[in-house]
Amino acid sequence: MRKLYIGDKVRFLNTVGGGTVKGFQNKQIVIVEDEHGFDVPVLISECVVVESATDEKMGMIPEDSDDKGESEVYEPVNSVAKEVSTPPVAKVDKYYVPEETVEGENITACLAFLPMDIKSLSTTTYEAYFVNDSNYYLFFNYMSRENNSWRSRFSGTVEPNTKIFLEEFDKSVLNDIEKVAVQFIAFKHEKTYKFKNPCSVELRIDTVKFYKLHSFKENDYFDEDAIVYYIMRNDIPEREILVSAGDMERALKEKQIEPKRPARQRIERKERNPIVEVDLHINELIDTTAGMDNAAILEYQLNKFHEVMKRELKFKNRKIVFIHGKGDGVLKTSLINELRKKYPKCQYQDASFQEYGYGATMVIIK
Repeated sequence: MRKLYIGDKVRFLNTVGGGTVKGFQNKQIVIVEDEHGFDVPVLISECVVVESATDEKMGMIPEDSDDKGESEVYEPVNSVAKEVSTPPVAKVDKYYVPEETVEGENITACLAFLPMDIKSLSTTTYEAYFVNDSNYYLFFNYMSRENNSWRSRFSGTVEPNTKIFLEEFDKSVLNDIEKVAVQFIAFKHEKTYKFKNPCSVELRIDTVKFYKLHSFKENDYFDEDAIVYYIMRNDIPEREILVSAGDMERALKEKQIEPKRPARQRIERKERNPIVEVDLHINELIDTTAGMDNAAILEYQLNKFHEVMKRELKFKNRKIVFIHGKGDGVLKTSLINELRKKYPKCQYQDASFQEYGYGATMVIIK
């Protein structure tokens, strides 16, 4: 079996995921940085190299070296190593200051499933998201049940008032997610906060719904219709696991009646993806154009355009109307050229003629 080197890209053998080798914890544990930037300790024997860092084996050290620096290399072992329970490190951007709301002090979280093509339910694939509708960071683990055990499908930290993509899957995976669970702990970064109990909730996914158009409904978090399973609403778990896995299995076999779920408070619907209007007329952007020629004015307008686009790119399906006026069409042409070159995934079209005439372009973030 091939040795591992720092910089190798690997995938995990018996679980979903992978990343880049960042270092080694010991002769059996490698530290892998996943696609979201989290450091995950993994058994070396559970890693498969999919892309070598270099043909020259950079980072390799002699086998008899006592140095345990970042350049060390270990060879995967075939025997089953002792499990190490070191958790992934929750990374938080210290420069990010989340906006908070009064309602967000109570945690609401859910799983959402969206079809990629709702008009072709017989063949479409699906996207799964974890939604954190609160003022807290949530360090969470999303898993599915396999017989009497669990398989982690995604783990990480999600910022306040943020939805995070978990996975894309097709109908062949539906049986695998019939029983899922989510666990999380809540915290705030560099400030005091109200203590929240750790959450551990198991859900039974009705996979038949994925074949029925009416199962996908309007919701608070996406423009598209979705199947939503709440994990917690206003600090109340949908169903908290308070018994062992063995007790739960026996209870299911005996068909015992499940306890009544706790009462839920009504959630006020939030405004969903409002249209953002940006007037690029130069007199709306600055007080005076004294000393500016046409080229300087156009550059200022395009800088404003890029500023807005970079700010809104994180909001999927956000609609932005850039008001540029009819004029000689130079600004509109420049905007479209920038969209094609720098934002190829975004869609654009003429904005509503009734509201803006011929003087505005609508951009849809994708």
